[in-house]
Amino acid sequence: MTKKEKIDQILLLLREQYGPTKCYLDHETPWQLLVATILSAQCTDDRVNIVTKDLFQKYKSVKDFAEADLKELEKDIHSTGFYHNKAKNIIACCQKLLAEHNGEVPSDLEALTSLAGVGRKTANVVRGNWYGIPSIVVDTHVKRLSNLLGLTKNQDPVKIEFDLMKIIPEDKWIDINTQLIAHGRKICIARRPKCNECFLLTYCTGGQKLTKR
Repeated sequence: MTKKEKIDQILLLLREQYGPTKCYLDHETPWQLLVATILSAQCTDDRVNIVTKDLFQKYKSVKDFAEADLKELEKDIHSTGFYHNKAKNIIACCQKLLAEHNGEVPSDLEALTSLAGVGRKTANVVRGNWYGIPSIVVDTHVKRLSNLLGLTKNQDPVKIEFDLMKIIPEDKWIDINTQLIAHGRKICIARRPKCNECFLLTYCTGGQKLTKR
C-alpha cells in the first residue's frame, strides 16, 4: 500500500465514523471564537465552554474586552489556567482589533498572528472554522495521532502542520482537524488508548507497536 492509499483510507474511515464535524468551542461570532481559542491553550474545550457561557454574557463585544479591567478579567477566566497571560493577551488583542481592524477579526494569517496571544494554531482555528479557509490546526490530539499514524515524525506543531499540508488534500484540511480530535477523545485516548477497538489500527504504526507490547 502506498502512502497516498493509506492516507485515503484513513480519511475515508474518519469521515465514515465521525462525518463532517464542527468546532468544539462554542461561539456565535468570529471574535468569540478568537477569545475562546486563546482561552483553550493548556485547557480543555469543555472547561472553556463553561467559562465563556458567562463570559460572553458579561463582555458582549470586542470593545468590552478591550476596555476590561485586567484583574477582573483574570478572575473571570481563572479556571482556564494561565489566566494572567490570557487576560493580558485578550485585552491587548481586542485593543488592536479596534485600533487596526475596526473591531473586525481579520482572515489573513499574518494579520491574525500579529495579534497578542495568537499563534498559527489559534489563527488557523479562526480561519478554518469561521471563514472556511482550508487550514490545518495542530493541537495535542492532532500532534499525537499524526505521529502514531506515521503521517509525520516531527514534534514541532508548525513542522507537523506543513507535513500534513503536503499529504492531506486541501479540501480535507478542516474536517481532519476535528475528526482527529474526536478520535483522540473517543478511542485514541492519550494515557489509555483503546487500540483493540480502533478502526484505524491497520494503518497505525504506533498503535501496532503498542498492541505488540
